Amino acid sequence: MKFAATTLAAACMAFQAQAADITIRLAHLNPEDPFGSHSGAMAAVFKSIVESNSGGRIEVQLFPNGQLGKDNEVIDQVRNGLVESVISSSGGIAQHYPLVGVFDIPFAFPNIGVASKVITKDSSFGKKFTADLEAKTGLKVLGLLDSGGFFEFTNSKKPIKTVEDMAGLRIRTMTVPTQEALVNSLGANATPMPWAELYTALQTGVVDGEMNPVPIIAFAKFDEVQKYLSLTNHLITPYVWTMNEDFYKGLSPEDQYLISWAADVATDAGRSMSRVIEASDKGLPALAAKMEVNAVDPAELEKFAAASQPAVRALIEEKFGAEGTEMLDAMMTSINEEKTDF
Repeated sequence: MKFAATTLAAACMAFQAQAADITIRLAHLNPEDPFGSHSGAMAAVFKSIVESNSGGRIEVQLFPNGQLGKDNEVIDQVRNGLVESVISSSGGIAQHYPLVGVFDIPFAFPNIGVASKVITKDSSFGKKFTADLEAKTGLKVLGLLDSGGFFEFTNSKKPIKTVEDMAGLRIRTMTVPTQEALVNSLGANATPMPWAELYTALQTGVVDGEMNPVPIIAFAKFDEVQKYLSLTNHLITPYVWTMNEDFYKGLSPEDQYLISWAADVATDAGRSMSRVIEASDKGLPALAAKMEVNAVDPAELEKFAAASQPAVRALIEEKFGAEGTEMLDAMMTSINEEKTDF
């Protein structure tokens, strides 16, 4: 079953001829601009493909910038059938599927190439992860990709060049216990809070810093409220794109294929947009113009890893038992297999 590309003129004619009889409300936390964030790109591409290839029979309504609520709240809405689909951070999905915390093992991924091969629903680990998530949440997984690149630390107090520099800093984390363990193991004070509250918390000094990939730091304008950016590449987490399972199952086989195909193309577009932002003047150069940026010496990063990896692994083993250990080991095996290609 294939969908041919539809010309703009033909699409317009189809829209005029037939009103939409299926509506998909798609929410995400990030800016709507498809050139400003990976989820913005995903949503825009998905909308274009679905609407044009259904002849306007399926309408996709976009709700960016957290318009429908906090991440975990919108996932609740999707599970309850109030919203059809959402692109979520690991912090949001963790409230519904805590095992996403296995991704919080610091320094697990050696480079973005390996991460791109492992953090996809079609990889050996991705299939295991998404199947388990679907079984435990009742959600249909449409896409799985990295959160926009490796996490770096920002703060308003001082450059972070050594583990000792972390001491006493109040660092915002997602509401994920494994991320809290990571930050606390480095001597900082983890302060979990929702994304929607973060900018104001940084601005008012409720927290000193945070950790996110460069594209997210850039579009969130954290350079306005943070002075220092330290390149640690310590973590990479997933974004998970889900849909209400009953809604998906209620579609015809042809429409299910269209939705899944469009989501695959859109996820690839989002992954590519993250790399574009990282490499363009919207990424690190823009931040460096306003912030003091420092790369952490590799020898120091080994100390970061030595301090944080055992703490996070111990929490996973304690909190999730054999199930957590099995999922973590499956991820590490997949990472090690992909390393051989680089």
